[in-house]
Amino acid sequence: MNATRLDAVRRRRRVSPLLVGWLTAVWVALWGTLTVANVLTGIVSAVLMLVLLPLSPARDRLAFRPWGLARFVLRFALDLVVSSLRVAWQASWPGKLPRNSVLAVELAPRSDLLLTLTVLALNVLPGSIVIEIGRGRPTTLFIHALGADTPAAVAAARRAVVRLAARVVGAFGTRADRAGLEDPSLSARTPGEQP
Repeated sequence: MNATRLDAVRRRRRVSPLLVGWLTAVWVALWGTLTVANVLTGIVSAVLMLVLLPLSPARDRLAFRPWGLARFVLRFALDLVVSSLRVAWQASWPGKLPRNSVLAVELAPRSDLLLTLTVLALNVLPGSIVIEIGRGRPTTLFIHALGADTPAAVAAARRAVVRLAARVVGAFGTRADRAGLEDPSLSARTPGEQP
């Protein structure tokens, strides 16, 4: 084995103390009691996991923007309450079943990490779930939306997805990601629309 390849293998096998600490904390939290035995087995388990199953290097980077994160968290909390109330209302309405739609929403090209955060946020909100992701240029999210039964409701659901994705980019995106939001040719469109 040549020296550069050996160095690459060593770098992959290097164990991050911060990650060991985090995995140990998760281990202890899962067991529910803070004991010396739980901490030691957590450390051993974390080190074994990181050595035997090394993480691949991250290609994408996230930027932490406190103001954008605050905006995202506050609006997400509001969306969570509103969508929960909407789903509860639709579920308790006697005799009328809510109509649903599957929407295709094209988003500007983004990193895999930002796309993952956007999909996670969408899936946590009651009344919507991402059922498929079409990777390409642009990325297309196919979303099942509860109660989107009129053209106006479908358009509102699409706008909500675009705004959520923009808040994710505002909270965690790099300058290039944020610049992509301002480029009109990269903004979200309904599939089939011309830029």
